[in-house]
Amino acid sequence: KLAIHFPSEEILLVTASPVIKAVTNFKQISKVLEEFDVEEQPSTMLENRFPNIKVIECGVKQLKSEEHCILTEDGSQHVYKKYVLGIRDTDSAQEFQKQLTNAKRIMIIGNGGIALELAYEVEGCEVIWAIKDKAIGNTFFDAGAAEFLTSKLIAEKPEAKIAHKRTRYTTEGKKKEAETKINAGNVGSALGPDWHEGLNLKGTREFSHKIHIETMCEVKNIYLQKEFRISKKKSLTFPRDHQNELVTTDKEIWPVYVELTNEKIYGCDFIVSATGVTPNIEPFLCGNNFDLGEDGGLRVDDHMHTSLPDIYAAGDICTASWQPSPFWQQMRLWTQARQMGWYAAKCMAAASLGESIDMDFSFELFAHVTKFFNYKVVLLGKYNAQSLGSDHELMLRCTKGQEYIKVVMQNGRMMGAVLIGETNLEETFENLILNQMNLSSYGEDLLDPNIDIEDYFD
Repeated sequence: KLAIHFPSEEILLVTASPVIKAVTNFKQISKVLEEFDVEEQPSTMLENRFPNIKVIECGVKQLKSEEHCILTEDGSQHVYKKYVLGIRDTDSAQEFQKQLTNAKRIMIIGNGGIALELAYEVEGCEVIWAIKDKAIGNTFFDAGAAEFLTSKLIAEKPEAKIAHKRTRYTTEGKKKEAETKINAGNVGSALGPDWHEGLNLKGTREFSHKIHIETMCEVKNIYLQKEFRISKKKSLTFPRDHQNELVTTDKEIWPVYVELTNEKIYGCDFIVSATGVTPNIEPFLCGNNFDLGEDGGLRVDDHMHTSLPDIYAAGDICTASWQPSPFWQQMRLWTQARQMGWYAAKCMAAASLGESIDMDFSFELFAHVTKFFNYKVVLLGKYNAQSLGSDHELMLRCTKGQEYIKVVMQNGRMMGAVLIGETNLEETFENLILNQMNLSSYGEDLLDPNIDIEDYFD
């Protein structure tokens, strides 16, 4: 019955027996009386008749209700329907794509890189985006850059996507059985850059893009359909304008409802949690006395060595405890994870050979390139004036719909920059930050579009 009603959903039947009980020769004798025979048939009969049914021949060992999964005796875990999805790895991203195909409305919680990408990439589905900050992308952008990007976010997306030049790797021949093992207990491979490429992030609606942003709020309560009906509360329709003026009571019934701290309630098909990452240190703490950083990571020195002998750490799990360069700060990003992993390998090799090694040059300057809302985004140095105090100034150049350039200056020297769009200034600004040339005499001419500063400082 479930397979008939939900033909696009995967239905799991868990049984300890190689055969199933099938009803045959069914007869409706009266309104309530029924007559039928019961026969034992191989489980493949169901799978052949209903392609969306998968029979798992194994006993159930444990039900984990909070994690929405069943643990079977062979050690596998099988997730069943849940209304809060965490986008944290490639497996959860594929699960998100699968659920999105049947969604009319979703709610995104979070304001980091994954939330930014989701808000722009999802099509054919209403998106309510709840953030705790005043503007989107608070981790990466100031209010000016956020405003520049927001105009692109709320518009249609007719333009062609920027081509990616990074090499991408995929796996082939992945068995379908492995797909049922996606669960909250096992963490898959990291998303990395361009994680949404190759995924069809489209809901059931015909429109291209429809998003509403709720700022300065967090999740207060989550109600399932029955709980919400008992509460007698009212949910809101999707706002028709971005000033949030035309909202009325929503008459549509939704599987889950989210009450925000601004007292607004929206119904949706499911919730996407994209609230950032925390160091996954738990598997390594039992029986080990690691020194931990204030953010919960394993403290590492300038050779990526932890507080325990012969143990190195790199990427999201570690906390850099050395005195950083004036133009570098740790952020848990794919680019830094790669740099740290590369440098950790060099340090391990040097230690085993009894050789000395200098700090890798990648830690001289914070540098990150990505893509948001189909714009190329480059972040350099103290791009948001991190830890610079009040004695700094900002220089801006903005061409609506094309580019946004922000330069952070201190004592006449460039300390950081944000480049959005095809500015072709990243290499020039990188050199200006590193060599600390006094730029006081150039003033605002530094960002004059009529002056080719790339050639000037070549």
